[in-house]
Amino acid sequence: MLNYKLAAITLMLALFTGCASNTVPDPEPTDTTYDAAGSGADTDVYGDDPLGGGEAIGDDYSAGELTNIIYFDFDSSEVRADFTDIVARHALILANDSMIRVRLEGHADERGSREYNIGLGERRAQSVRRMLMIQGASASQIATVSFGEERPVALGGDEDSWAQNRRVEIKYTN
Repeated sequence: MLNYKLAAITLMLALFTGCASNTVPDPEPTDTTYDAAGSGADTDVYGDDPLGGGEAIGDDYSAGELTNIIYFDFDSSEVRADFTDIVARHALILANDSMIRVRLEGHADERGSREYNIGLGERRAQSVRRMLMIQGASASQIATVSFGEERPVALGGDEDSWAQNRRVEIKYTN
């Protein structure tokens, strides 16, 4: 048994010694002068979007009367009937151009626990995702995230404020 261990150690040392003798020459130095002042690059900040919003797409698909916000009823993740046409129009845009990507951001009002509201925001985003996919968008075009109650658009303890916070925002990225 000792002979096998000794043979294995000797073989490994021989392999490592043989590999060390092969040196790789350094490449010739090249001129890597870079003028950062004229490039327009900004390395100071990443921007306001912590999720890396991506680049703005060329065509403004959110212009006009096509809204990017889908509102929900209290404690519900079912897309309301008055928003099905809007989701269908977004699905048509995605189905017609496979290079377009969207991020569905689910939100909830402040009622309920933080954990429950994160789950509710996720269910709302997944509900919109399913509708988009049924109508022709591919799964690779759609990302979802839930913010729960953490990013309200309206601060207040009344029904109008809560109704504005129960939403899914459709953000176009690429």
